[in-house]
Amino acid sequence: MSEIIIKTTAPQTADITDAMKSWILFIEGTEKTVQTYTRAIRQFRKWCDAEEITQPEKADIKAYRDALKARCKPTTVNAYLTALKVFFKWTEEERIYPDIAKNVKGMKLSKEHRKDELTTAQAKKLLGSIDRNTPIGKRDYAIICLMLTTGMRDIEVQRANIGDLRTIGNLIVLYYQGKGRAESAEFKKITEPVEEAVRDYLNTRSNLEESQPLFISTANRNKGDRLTTRSISSAVKNRLIAAGFNSPRWTAHSLRHTAATTALLNGASIEEVQQMLDHTNINTTMIYSHHIDKVKRQTESRISAALF
Repeated sequence: MSEIIIKTTAPQTADITDAMKSWILFIEGTEKTVQTYTRAIRQFRKWCDAEEITQPEKADIKAYRDALKARCKPTTVNAYLTALKVFFKWTEEERIYPDIAKNVKGMKLSKEHRKDELTTAQAKKLLGSIDRNTPIGKRDYAIICLMLTTGMRDIEVQRANIGDLRTIGNLIVLYYQGKGRAESAEFKKITEPVEEAVRDYLNTRSNLEESQPLFISTANRNKGDRLTTRSISSAVKNRLIAAGFNSPRWTAHSLRHTAATTALLNGASIEEVQQMLDHTNINTTMIYSHHIDKVKRQTESRISAALF
């Protein structure tokens, strides 16, 4: 077997630029993954240009990481760094450029949730606050019902088509394309109230076909087009604010946390919640269980009763 020889002389920025273009074609993943990696690598190029760096080294990767720390959230820093790690691993494999990002550590993330869930009373208030006399109200109500009862992510809601709403035995289910999946192979059980909400919304539309998006935009510039994940997140956020829940820690992702917590509080096992949320590692799901255990503890109440 011939020995792999890595160039010791780093190419000029123009060569890296060409490599970036080739790498984009090499990336395997969803359209969103490609977009994320492409955006991340372009940001690194801009930073190199601003710093007048033509031959980046490992120290430059670390400096770039530290620069990101000053203006980005830890999750964003790690996402950008991951893109660089994948890129430079590829350049080394292709004998284009050394893997200068290898072993560069990202930021340590907290295992706690970065968004808050809603209590059962708050969730009911949110649903009750939505005016369902308009098509957009019916749509937003249906979306929130889905996310609250199934734990679906905004990307999963966004990808859903009308034809994904199907019947299995006596159950109504919604097939969905999960995170990192290429097709709609899994399904969520849809309860009767949620099905009624979705059907009520669909009745506001005409000439329905199975290939059409389940939820569409009503904006003039893209009316009838599939909602974007940003539009779904904005719609949920606006409904939260209108219901009186105006906090940076309450977002569309809070509905997913609410689904998990509500399920556990009402007798679901940790394994059932893990399956509902599509968590590969049950330790991720256990975070919800730990939170509930803390809430149920009477330690503070006992101390308060003794003191007051």
